[in-house]
Amino acid sequence: MSSPLVITGMGMVSPLGCGVNANWERLLAGRSGISSISRFDTGELPIKVAGAVPGMESDPEAGFDPDRVADAKERRKMELFSLYAMAAADEALTQANWFPESDEDRLATATIVGSGIGGFPTITQAQNTLTTRGHRRLSPFTVPAFLANLAAGNVSIRYGLRGPLGCPVTACAAGVQAIGDGMRMIRSGEAEVALVGGAEACIDPLSLASFHAMKALSTEQDDPAKASRPFDQARNGFVMGEGAGLLVIETLDHAEARGATPLAYLSGYGTSADAHHITAGPEDGAGAAAAIRFALRMAGLAPDAIDHINAHATSTPVGDRAEIASLRNAFGDALAGIPISATKATTGHLLGAAGGVESIFSAMAAIHGQLPPTLNLENADEDLHDLDFVPGEAREHRSQHVLCNGFGFGGVNAALIVSKV
Repeated sequence: MSSPLVITGMGMVSPLGCGVNANWERLLAGRSGISSISRFDTGELPIKVAGAVPGMESDPEAGFDPDRVADAKERRKMELFSLYAMAAADEALTQANWFPESDEDRLATATIVGSGIGGFPTITQAQNTLTTRGHRRLSPFTVPAFLANLAAGNVSIRYGLRGPLGCPVTACAAGVQAIGDGMRMIRSGEAEVALVGGAEACIDPLSLASFHAMKALSTEQDDPAKASRPFDQARNGFVMGEGAGLLVIETLDHAEARGATPLAYLSGYGTSADAHHITAGPEDGAGAAAAIRFALRMAGLAPDAIDHINAHATSTPVGDRAEIASLRNAFGDALAGIPISATKATTGHLLGAAGGVESIFSAMAAIHGQLPPTLNLENADEDLHDLDFVPGEAREHRSQHVLCNGFGFGGVNAALIVSKV
């Protein structure tokens, strides 16, 4: 029997701050990471709130300090999503104590960091420069900054990780798929260790206006902390978030051989396509349910073995309904007994980084025996009253197996099962 896969390191940057422990404590405390946009003048833009990563000036305890990640010269070559990935990578690799020095170990380490959009603000700024100042004023680092795979590339270069390098660009499933890709690479023998997850930073006027044109974003202005309301009847769209969530994964045998501490098991992974519509899943949730069933099959678990679900739950009416349909499809009557958390109520939707961040929240739920609360859930849809969404407050609950979902435009579905050691 092959050695199980384990997580040995985790790193996170999110609207709740920097560091896994700070994020977890604030999540359980019911603290919101969503606020009014101050990075640029929103002007007539109807979108006024976002889940921005706090800086040191507003959050001395856990704010993001770019100077700790890269010097000013390096930062001119990078977009913000790469900087977030670098910060999360440092935390994850430090916890795992994996800084390979031999060629053998470096070649055995994969770097798979998904992103839905990559360096979108660089693209919009470059277009503005081209229009107003001409092509000679464009930076030679424009392309390396915005390419979606450059978060993985920059991390790989910094730490000399010479194994497989990848970047799923599968919308909001990218972070979960990056973890699944790393799992496969270890199982196939292409790598022994993988740094996996997602990174995103596209709080930008054009991205917000574009998602608004699809009627996908919340137009809340008066109370930012209440803008993201998964499963609540008053929800009116998702809130754009940003950040990065990365994990170091390897086999248990490899971890024990080098004296690393396994934090949680990666028991199962599944992915599928809806083949239905570019932005909406089928009403019966069949595509996403297939991904969940694939994950259960890999884990060798029956549906009723799942103790907790971290839902994708973006806070859009169509998306939330489709996810519940998929969960009912996969779990049947057992779903009523499984607590479901929607942590995007706290962080907003981190797009390609969501799966990385939420897989860490899922692991922490299993490790600590606590369920994150679903904020802002005051009146669930009438057909959801049989379900437990952990409303309002965190709860103690022993979870041996936790499901984490990630779904994206184009009909891409991904599901991950994280289990307590």
